[in-house]
Amino acid sequence: MTVSKEITRLEHSSVKLTLTVGKDDVGSHYDDLVKEYAKNIQMPGFRRGKVPREVLVRKFGDALKGEAMERTIEGALTQVFDDESFAREDKPLPYSTPEVEEAPKFDTGADLTFSVVYDVLPKVTVGQYKGLEVEVPGAEVSKEDIDRELEAVRERNAIVLDRDDGAAAEKDNVVTVNYGEVNEEGGIVPGSNREDFVFTLGSGYNIYQFDDEITGMKKGETKDFEKTFPGDFSDPDLAGKTKKIRVTLSALKEKKLPELNDDLAQDVDEKYKTLDDLANSIRERLQKNLENRLRDLKISRLLEKITENTPVDVPESMIHIEIDSRWRNLARRLNVSVENIVKIMERDGRSREEIQNEWRLDAVKALHSRLIVETLMEDLALTVSDEELEKEFKDMAEREETTIEEVKKYCEENSSTDFLKEEIKERKLFDVLLAENTVKTGKTGNYLDLMKING
Repeated sequence: MTVSKEITRLEHSSVKLTLTVGKDDVGSHYDDLVKEYAKNIQMPGFRRGKVPREVLVRKFGDALKGEAMERTIEGALTQVFDDESFAREDKPLPYSTPEVEEAPKFDTGADLTFSVVYDVLPKVTVGQYKGLEVEVPGAEVSKEDIDRELEAVRERNAIVLDRDDGAAAEKDNVVTVNYGEVNEEGGIVPGSNREDFVFTLGSGYNIYQFDDEITGMKKGETKDFEKTFPGDFSDPDLAGKTKKIRVTLSALKEKKLPELNDDLAQDVDEKYKTLDDLANSIRERLQKNLENRLRDLKISRLLEKITENTPVDVPESMIHIEIDSRWRNLARRLNVSVENIVKIMERDGRSREEIQNEWRLDAVKALHSRLIVETLMEDLALTVSDEELEKEFKDMAEREETTIEEVKKYCEENSSTDFLKEEIKERKLFDVLLAENTVKTGKTGNYLDLMKING
C-alpha cells in the first residue's frame, strides 16, 4: 500500500499523524471487499456467490464504502506503525489509542487522507544531574528502638488467659463485647449492632471509642451510656452528635507477657541462644532498614533536584493509567473492588473525581521522575551482564532461603527476568547519582520519624 505521512507536534506530548493512501489502493480495497461479499452473501433470487456486483453496490453501497474506509485506515496505520523506519518517538503509547480527528470522505476514485491524534512518549532532555547538593536528615538505631522491638516480640508471644468472673475490666485487657445504638424506645437501632467484637481496652480500636466507659465493667454486665462526639471526630457520621449506646461485656481476658530472657529468644528461633543474640539480630535488621531508607531518601532528593532542571510534558493518557493503577493497587491491598472503595469514600463525602484530583499532582511527579530515570539509563547505555544477573539470582535465593534454580524457575514462569534486569540497571544508575553528587547530613532525628518521611 502506498502511504504518505506527515507528523504535527501538539501540546502535552501528543501528535497528529496525517496519512494519505493512494487512490489505486483505495479502489483496490473497495473492490476486494465487494468481491468478498459477493462471494459469500445470500440474497433472495440469487444463489450464493452469484449476486451481481451492481445489485450488491446498489443495495449496500454506503455500508460497503464505510467498511472499506475502516479497513483502509486500519491497514494504513498498521503499515506505518510496524515500519521499523518510523521513528520511535512518533509511535503511540501502548495505552493511547489513535483517534480519527474527523471522518474523512471516501471516494473509490480518489486518494484517502485522514488524521489521527494520539499520545507519544515525552521527549526528555535531562538537565544537570551531576555536581548537585542535597540534604537528608540523620538518624541512628537507639536502645529505645531495640527495646520497642523486644516489647513487640513479647506481645507476639503473649498468652491470653480468662480473668476471674468478678474481675473488673482494666487497660490492656482483651475484651469481647456486644454493642449497638439505643433508640428512644429503648431498643437497638437496626444496623448499628455488633456481636462478639474483640479489641484491647485502651487501644481505641472501636468505632465509638468507648474504652473509658467499658473500663471497670465485669463479665456479663450490660451498660447504657450517652457519649458526645467532638465536631472533628474521625467518623463523619458521629462527629458533633450524641449517641446512647448499650454495651454487654461477654468475655474478659488478660495477656501474660513472657519474660525478656534467653528462653524467649530460643522460643522465637532456635538460632538464638541468648537474649543478646536476639537483640543483636534486631539491631542488624533495623540498621539495614535505616540504610535502605536513607538511600531511598538520598535518591528521591536528587531526583527532585534533577526534575527542577528537566521539564517534561507528561501526556494525559499516561497520567490516566497511573491513577487507574493506584485505584487497582488500593483495591488489592484492601481486598475489595474499586467500586466498593468508591462507595465507601462517597459515604464519607468524597467523590471519585475529588480523590483523583488529589492524586493527580503526585502521579505527575512520579511519572516525571520515572521518565528521567528511564532516559538516564538509556543515555548512559547501562546494561546488565550475565554475571550480574547470576549474582542477583544468588542474592534472591539467599534472601528467600531457597535455591538459585527455584528463583530462576519462578522468574521464567512469571516472565519477570526482564523486569529484574531493569531493577539492576536502575540500581546502577542510582549508584552513579550518589557517586556524582553531594549528599549532606542534616539534623539528626530518631529512627521512627525518619522511616515515616515521604521521599
